[in-house]
Amino acid sequence: MSITILNSTHRLRSLCRLQSIRGQMMTSQAGAEILVEKVGNAGVITLNRPKALNALNMNMIRLIYPQLKKWETDKETDIVIIKGAGGKAFCAGGDIRAVTEAGKVGDPLAKNFFREEYILNNTIGTYQKPYVALIDGITMGGGVGLSVHGRFRVATEKTLFAMPETAIGLFPDVGGGYFLPRLQGQLGLFLALTGFRLKGRDVQRAGVASHFVESQKIAALEKELVDLKTPSIEEVSRVLDSYQKRSSLDAEKPFVLEQHIDVIDKLFQSNSVEGIVHNLKTDGSPFAQKQAETLAKMSPTSLKITFKQLQAGGAMSLQEVLVMEYRLSQACMVKGSDFYEGVRAVLVDKDHSPKWSPSTLKEVSEQSVEDCFSSLGDLDLKL
Repeated sequence: MSITILNSTHRLRSLCRLQSIRGQMMTSQAGAEILVEKVGNAGVITLNRPKALNALNMNMIRLIYPQLKKWETDKETDIVIIKGAGGKAFCAGGDIRAVTEAGKVGDPLAKNFFREEYILNNTIGTYQKPYVALIDGITMGGGVGLSVHGRFRVATEKTLFAMPETAIGLFPDVGGGYFLPRLQGQLGLFLALTGFRLKGRDVQRAGVASHFVESQKIAALEKELVDLKTPSIEEVSRVLDSYQKRSSLDAEKPFVLEQHIDVIDKLFQSNSVEGIVHNLKTDGSPFAQKQAETLAKMSPTSLKITFKQLQAGGAMSLQEVLVMEYRLSQACMVKGSDFYEGVRAVLVDKDHSPKWSPSTLKEVSEQSVEDCFSSLGDLDLKL
């Protein structure tokens, strides 16, 4: 009896939190979270939730997607530019707190958010016109999905990139299974498992950004792009290359991981997460020790899912990866508790002491990981 009452109380709390989040979304006037401008033959989208570091919510996805589809076939739109308002962030991630609250009460947002976000990611990845993401500030999770699959990604000294999902019981989604294995050597796997943060010019050196331009030049760059008479891929490349050549800030500094790249390639080359942890502990260097300590804090289930995701994704198309990742997103919502616990520990209570279940890599069975990749039949993502 008491357990039933407790479950009902938790459900009621989650429902109230979800309604509160929805209420906040509704109070902002329709479309205010996304600003859409037509400047000459350029379509410009501004993510406009600066107080929330432009975190991507369902309302924003539903405003961006149709706009991109419209511009793609509009003869008077030749280029699309996307940026973030507020000066601190491009987009710090998806609104996952709302998603977990929805998941607790069986609200359809838990399914629809990931489905519609991934469809948007695919639209960007297959876009037929030059797509330029100005990632001037924090760019994580959902923000990576809005940028990395586009042809042009412009980082600045203010850019902070990370895929920190294993710390919240999720996995590097939004097509992480596609772009991460395609980075040099084992760098993508390292970034995916550890959530390591790259800053400024290093985001471009790693291959996540296509260009690096100093932040103070971004306004002039944007003006030059919108003023292009015929913004072909080649013309846009030429403009971006010219601004990059004039951006010398931090050029003399080596890549932050330069002295560790060979070590990363050696130690993260393994058939399992346990193998990687063993390699790190055996190596014994301060860098390896630090990575072992980092992995020990992450969700063991997330680490194993992420490892398998990147192994498979290296040989898949973006579309195949997004179908796979939708299956994984629903497994995290339904089959386990780590995603809910991770969001609680990092975003809700902020005690940063998640209680993972299972709590060790050894306890996470291969079958339980395999099950997360199973087809959802008619509920699979369709692109």
